[in-house]
Amino acid sequence: MSVLRQSSRRQSSMLNSSISQGSVLKSFISQSSIRKGSILKSSICQSFARKSGVGLCALFSVSLHAALPPLNIDPVKAELGKRLFFDTRLSGDDSISCSSCHIPANGFSYPEALSPAYTGSDGFRNAPTLINTAYKEVWFHDGRIGTNLNDVVRENITEDWLMNMDMRLMQERLKQDPIYVEMFKAANLGEPSNGGVRKALPEYIKTLTSTNVPFDKGELNLLAKQGEQLFVGKGGCSQCHSGPLFSDGKAHNTGVPENMEIFIDPMRHQSFLAYNMFMGIQDYLTLKRDVGAHVQTHKADGSDRGKFMTPTLRELSQTAPYMHNGMLLTLEEVVEFYNQGGGVDSNKDPRLTPLSLTNQEKQALVAFLQSLSGDPLVGNQYEWLEYDFGYEYTEDWSNARN
Repeated sequence: MSVLRQSSRRQSSMLNSSISQGSVLKSFISQSSIRKGSILKSSICQSFARKSGVGLCALFSVSLHAALPPLNIDPVKAELGKRLFFDTRLSGDDSISCSSCHIPANGFSYPEALSPAYTGSDGFRNAPTLINTAYKEVWFHDGRIGTNLNDVVRENITEDWLMNMDMRLMQERLKQDPIYVEMFKAANLGEPSNGGVRKALPEYIKTLTSTNVPFDKGELNLLAKQGEQLFVGKGGCSQCHSGPLFSDGKAHNTGVPENMEIFIDPMRHQSFLAYNMFMGIQDYLTLKRDVGAHVQTHKADGSDRGKFMTPTLRELSQTAPYMHNGMLLTLEEVVEFYNQGGGVDSNKDPRLTPLSLTNQEKQALVAFLQSLSGDPLVGNQYEWLEYDFGYEYTEDWSNARN
C-alpha cells in the first residue's frame, strides 16, 4: 500500500500546483460553493484535467460530494422514447422490449446473473444498469461502442441475439400506430422513422439519472464515512472507481471467475460463439472464457483477454448481481473478492493485492457503497404504465397509404 500512498501524495502535490497556477479553478470552486449537493461542473473539470495532467474529476468526486451535472432534456422526445422503451414491437418477433432486460424495479438492470435474449438464444453477460448511462463515453462491458447513445440504441435493436429487428420493418410497424404518428409529429421528428427512434430513446435514457442520493447530498452516516476513507485509502478502490460515475471508463482484468453456464447452456453458448465469431476472435470455437475488451484491441499475446470496463458504482443497491457475468451476488461478496486481491488470472491487474480488511472495515465499505444509491426510478415518471400497444393491422398494407 506504500505505492498507493506515494501515488496519493503525488496527485495531491499536482493538484496543489494546478490550483496555484489557475484562477479559473478558484473561480469554479467559488461558483460551485463547495457544500452538500454541489454540482460538479464537468466541462471545466475535464478541461483542467487535460491541462494539468491530473484527474480532477476523480480527485474532486469523493471530497466534494459532487452530484452528476444536469442534462438538457427535450420532454416531448423523452416521452416518445419512454413509450418506445416498453414496446415489444421493436423486436423482430414482437416478444421483447428494452425493458425486458432493463427492468425499472431492478435499477434498469436484470435481477439474474445473465440476461435474457431474443427468441432462440440467451444472453451471456449481465445486463448493466441504464441509470446514469447518458453520462458515459463508452458502453457495453467490453467497451465496443464509444461514440454515442444513438449507436448504442442501433446496436441493441438490430443485433440478432438481442432484439433482431430490421429497422425498416420497425419503421413500418410504427407508422401503423396512430399514437406514434402523433407523438413523432409532436416531437418534431416528422413521421415515424428509425432515425427518430434513435433520437427519442436516448432522450428518454437521459431522464434515468440518480436522485436523492445520500452521497450526493453529503448525508453519510458514521459507518459510511469510515467506508469512504477506506475507499480512497487502504482499499485503493478509487484507483479505478473515480469521477462522478465512480468509473475511470477503462478496461481492467480483476480475475472475475467465469460463469460456466455460458458454456454449458446451449442457448447461451450459441450466442457467445456467434458474437465472438462476428467480432473477429479467431479461436472462438475453443474459447472457455469471455475475452472482454480483447474484441477491441486484439493483442496477439492475449494479454488483453479478460479485461472489462470499470462499471459505475452508483445504484448498486438496486442492481445485484454484480460483475460482467453476475458471478458475485451481494455487495459483501464484492468487497470480500477485492479483499482477497481479486481472482486468479495470469493477466490480472498488478495493483490488485490482498487488503487484509477487518470485518468492521468491510462493513464500512459496504455502507459507503450503499450510500451511492438513490430512489428507485419507478412509476409514471419513468415507466409507460398503460399498455396501449395494440392496434388493428392494415389490410393489404403494401398498397395502403400511410
